[in-house]
Amino acid sequence: MKRLFRNATLINEGRSFTASLLTSGTLIERIYEGENSFPEGLLSEVDEVIPAEGLWLLPGCIDDQVHFREPGLTHKATIESESRAAVVGGTTSFMEMPNTKPPTTSLEAWEWKMQRAAETSWANYSFFFGGSNDNADEIQRIDARRTPGLKLFLGSSTGNMLVDDKKTLERIFSETDLIIATHCEKEEIIRANREHYLATVGEEKLDVHYHPLIRSEEACYRSSSEAVELATRLDSRLHILHVSTERELSLFRNDLPLTEKKITAEVCVHHLIFTDADYDRLGNRIKWNPAVKTLRDREALRAAVRSGLVDIVATDHAPHLLSEKEGNCLTAASGGPLTQYALISMLDMAREGVFTKELVVEKMAHRPAELFAIEKRGYLREGYYADLVLIDPEGKTPVKTESIISLCGWSPFEGHTFGHRVEATYINGDCAYRAGALSEVRPSVAPLLYSRP
Repeated sequence: MKRLFRNATLINEGRSFTASLLTSGTLIERIYEGENSFPEGLLSEVDEVIPAEGLWLLPGCIDDQVHFREPGLTHKATIESESRAAVVGGTTSFMEMPNTKPPTTSLEAWEWKMQRAAETSWANYSFFFGGSNDNADEIQRIDARRTPGLKLFLGSSTGNMLVDDKKTLERIFSETDLIIATHCEKEEIIRANREHYLATVGEEKLDVHYHPLIRSEEACYRSSSEAVELATRLDSRLHILHVSTERELSLFRNDLPLTEKKITAEVCVHHLIFTDADYDRLGNRIKWNPAVKTLRDREALRAAVRSGLVDIVATDHAPHLLSEKEGNCLTAASGGPLTQYALISMLDMAREGVFTKELVVEKMAHRPAELFAIEKRGYLREGYYADLVLIDPEGKTPVKTESIISLCGWSPFEGHTFGHRVEATYINGDCAYRAGALSEVRPSVAPLLYSRP
């Protein structure tokens, strides 16, 4: 099938310009720059013409950190439900994390997820392999062409996934050529802070305001700095997830092209939006690990996105039922749904002058594709897969409970109206979402492939 997106504003590779884009089957066939610059007679040759005047055409977002909860936690979410939410939000490819039940720490568990996604996912898919204190031999069997990397929890985590054995860490960092993606919070510091506040305040008074004090700046920095030291010493490829503090930014550099960086960083949308002042209004709905911290931290993270110290913007989409979010800062679940509103929240920040829309596309599509060496995705280029998002820059997106796609059924943005709207999302050339409705047929999705030696 051939589709012509006629006279859209393409936002791609640092530019915004009027063009028409032709897809053929799963691929982008041609880009005709300029208004009505396509050949005479083309309109009669295509199967569908999509008038796109006044709309923005972007490459689909690639989210390098989501938790879709399947298997074992499917009362919260499934690969199907959350990939549908992702598509509605303009994300066309995802990399899912291993802390499910059972955790993805064996090839058997990893293959199960790949098969499940092939059967149910609405977006292109990929799954991190999880490291533990006792699966170093299994890590050597990973197919680097089909796996984004190895996920290590260097702080408390779900199940048997806290990697705190020094010999195991040395072995993993020295033996694997995979990207090592880390959750960095120092468990010893968290434990000491927890005991301090339990003794001085009492458990009944430990509301969510104490969360960033227990999972503190020092806990994040110490863990991140130790990971950087280890990776530097052993010449490993390290990617630190969800950086949340100004202090951690001193560990990164922006004087090298991304392809030459051995140590890279990601920040999540919620750390770019919220601060600890928002706990009064939103409470446990914005309780994440790492914690949302100060205004100074948020502003430093925003500046780091602009400067290139931070390479990728992701979501850490991690749904829980609202009932699981109840309790004090020690008992309420950490995490929340974000994928449906991530792109438009970033575009709203661009409208406010925090970023540019071109930078949003760079950090949410181009850079993930480049950093992980994903084949033929992340850009609007001839010969690349037609993973596309149409944005109405004048459209409104009110966040109502009934419009939430995630299975958990809530959002930290409920009651807010965004100033952009996802008009349509295409996966490998198939229309997956348009004009407020998912398609009746699941799009033809594919596993992400990685170009690695």
